[in-house]
Amino acid sequence: MTVGAAGADRRLRRARRVTLAALVTTFWTSLLLPGVGLAREPDPVLVVSGGIGIAAFTVAQTAVSYTAVTPWLASAWRRRSHLGFGVVAVLSLPLVGPVAAGAWPTWAWLGASLVGMTPLLLRPVPALAAAGATVATSVAVAGWTGGPVDAHLLITGGVGAGIAAVNRMQVWFWDLLVEARQGQAARARLAAAEERLRFARDVHDLLGHDLTVIALKAELAARLAPVDAGRAGREAAEVQRLAGSALDRVREAVHGYRAVDLTEQLAAVGEVLRSCGVRCDVVPPVGELPAAAATELAAVLREAGTNLLRHSRAGWCRIEITREDGVATMTVSNDGAGADVGPDGHSHGLRGLAERLSAAGGTLWTSRDSDIFTLRATVPVAP
Repeated sequence: MTVGAAGADRRLRRARRVTLAALVTTFWTSLLLPGVGLAREPDPVLVVSGGIGIAAFTVAQTAVSYTAVTPWLASAWRRRSHLGFGVVAVLSLPLVGPVAAGAWPTWAWLGASLVGMTPLLLRPVPALAAAGATVATSVAVAGWTGGPVDAHLLITGGVGAGIAAVNRMQVWFWDLLVEARQGQAARARLAAAEERLRFARDVHDLLGHDLTVIALKAELAARLAPVDAGRAGREAAEVQRLAGSALDRVREAVHGYRAVDLTEQLAAVGEVLRSCGVRCDVVPPVGELPAAAATELAAVLREAGTNLLRHSRAGWCRIEITREDGVATMTVSNDGAGADVGPDGHSHGLRGLAERLSAAGGTLWTSRDSDIFTLRATVPVAP
């Protein structure tokens, strides 16, 4: 996982837990209400067999719910959980069907859970077919046990449809969140790839012509060496000059590539934070800062952004750079400094920044006020 993805992934994990909890709340139709049938069953053998069937159904239902909100789970485990749920659903007929026969629609409640789980197992058309088969099975159980057919239809069909709608909506929202997170990751990868391609094009444009000329002159020098040593030497010297010139141009290009544009860095960090769900306000400096000051503040900005995404649970962030009396000041504040978050014991980023700024004549200061964490860095600016 990249640092920039940490904050978004943390929120995605919280959303996953909420979705799973919402799915689990529907388990009352497969655990509590069938349990009423166990309480009304006088035969201890049927109570034991029914309890086993209900417990197995609940466990299998939990496994399917877990796989529905765990997209990174191996497909083999997903198939096994679905197959296990199907097997348990079939076995629940002889185990739970006779429980409280005629007195309580015990299996009808399991049937409602089964209908409610179809959107998590199948696509819409097969899910409708499976739901219809489950309702028909519930009617057959009513005829077998002497229970009221209308009650079985209402519970398995009506209640089951309601549970299916809720489950489908929960999983749909979860799928949207996963797709959004995947889109953010793809956008980050695309931006990195575009930057690499841009640099590769720049290097190609710089070196393509020079290397072609160098190759031709080196070949010419090799051909002239046996017949005209003087001219071959001059060509070799020209090759050397061209190679040195090309090397200088590449160094200049790399230096320009690494040169710090603080405004661009501010915009990039702000965009990364917003893409990870952090509301970010960026106030750039008025006018351009000297290259030395911009370089130091850019290092602080990168470390502050990294720490915010890695070690905090911020909902908002403000980055402001001001310039006054020969000093440039960067202030980064956020609301993610809870008691249970913070840098690990091996983190030396801020300490290293303080030493770096001190060597440049600047300072680094941090504070925490409740959940608000503030980092302030100063660097001298030549008049």
